[in-house]
Formats: sequence, C-alpha cells, structure tokens
Amino acid sequence: MSIQSDNSRGALLMVASMSAFTFGDICIKAIGTSMPLSQVLTLRGLVATFFIGVLAWRAKALHLRFPARDKALVALRAIAEVGAAVFFFTALFNMPIANVSALLQMLPLTITLGSALFFKEPVGWRRWLAIAAGFLGMLLIVRPGTDGFNIYSLWALAAVACVTLRDLVTRRMSAAVPSLAVTFATSLTVLVFAALWSLSQDWVPLTGMTTALLGSASVLIVAGYTLSVMVMRVGEVGFIAPFRYTSLVLSLILGLAFFDEWPKPVALAGAALIVGTGLFTLWRETQLRRRRSGGPRAR
Repeated sequence: MSIQSDNSRGALLMVASMSAFTFGDICIKAIGTSMPLSQVLTLRGLVATFFIGVLAWRAKALHLRFPARDKALVALRAIAEVGAAVFFFTALFNMPIANVSALLQMLPLTITLGSALFFKEPVGWRRWLAIAAGFLGMLLIVRPGTDGFNIYSLWALAAVACVTLRDLVTRRMSAAVPSLAVTFATSLTVLVFAALWSLSQDWVPLTGMTTALLGSASVLIVAGYTLSVMVMRVGEVGFIAPFRYTSLVLSLILGLAFFDEWPKPVALAGAALIVGTGLFTLWRETQLRRRRSGGPRAR
C-alpha cells in the first residue's frame, strides 16, 4: 500500500478516534451532576474494561512478560489516568466542553516542554516561542483574575498535567509492552479507583436515559481506544497528528447544539493560538525527525 493511502487511512482513523472520544464526553456531560462521578466512572469502566480485556485477550496481550521497569511505568501511567479522568470530568461538568477541549489541545506543547525538562531533549528557540505562545492562549481561555474566571479551569489544567505525565511515561516504555495490555491495565485501574470511591457515596437509580447515555459512552470509549491504537500503526505521524484537532471542532459544534454553549471571543482566540502553536510544534518535530535520520541536525 502506498504512503498516500496509509496517510489517508491514518487520518480517517484519527478523525474517527477523536470523534468517538468527543461524543463519549458529550454523553457523560449530558448525565452531569444527576449522578455521582464515581458511579459514572464505575459503570462506564465495567463495560469498557470488559471489552478492552476481550480485545487484549484475543490479541494475546494479557501478560506481564516484560521488564520490571516497564511494569512500574505501566502502574505510573495508570495512576496518571485516574487523575486525568477525575479532573477532566469535574471540569467538563462545570465548563463549556469547547473550553475544556481547547485546553487539552495544549498537549503537544506540554509534552515538548516535559521532554525538555525531564528527559533533556533538545528544544530550539522556535519551539520555545511556540510553547510560550501556547501558554498565552491558555491564559486567554482561563483569564485568571477576571470576572470570567472559572475555578474549574484549574481542574482542566490539572487534567492536562496528568495526561502529559501519562504520555511522557508511555514514551519511556520499551517495545516489549503490548499497547492493549497498557490500555487494559489503565482502564482496570480507573475502574478499581472509581469503585472504591463510590463506596463513600450514595448511588442513584438508573433511568432509561442515563442507562442509554452510559452505555453509549462506554461503547464510544472502547471505540476511541481501539481506533487510537490502530492510528499508531499506519501512515506518517507528522501527517496524521494534526487531525487530532477534530475534537475541538466537534466540541464547538456539539456544545452549541446540545448545551447551548459557545466560548467567548477571547477564549476562541486563545483556542486558535493553542491550535496554531500545536500544529507548528508537530510540524517542527516531524522536520527534526527527518533531519536526524538523514540530514544535518536542526532545532
């Protein structure tokens, strides 16, 4: 199959993955505070963990035959995912979904920053400027010290920090660790945490609507995880990665359609700045990989 065909397939898979995650978030947001978050995560986790476990079992990925260092990294990644889930959904229940999604688009910038700080990876002045501009975009969305400030923006930023940690840890894992084993361990850890947390809260009866929303969210997260694994196996990362911003466009449309939410112009400007700098960072990293593999080093 040609590179163009692989890239097209990868782009479609990325769009499908981001769409599945975004529609799943819409389902959870629709449930809102009518049900404790711990109950939501427990019920969603039961379905998701079961299906991911089946996929991992069929792929013969349910094993621990990899180095102890990787096992510790898998555990740390799972803990980071727990934090990301709690912070993200708390913010989602209390903020426009487009604002939360826009803040999550900082990930290419925060991962580049984390790689430089913790792994001493070289970052040139262009990417430092992009990171600074991206953080300016974040401030336009959060607007600390103004009447429009929402304390839950800090929860969204905490989710960004947890996802950044999760992805940085994932980068340090060896190729001996099956992707589906990591996904299953992560889903199982979130489920166990949520189930223990739910013991301290009163569960509410399921209605037909909440059952449908939870069932849909569970199926969509399994689809999102599965598609995200498939994305990593086709095409060029530099071509495919920008299509992750599909989630922001969908969040804008669906937030307006279902919740009558539309970010303020200053927040939209911040989102555009984050997306622009994120795209530049992804493009720049692609150029650097190509030069390191066959040309002069550049930053």
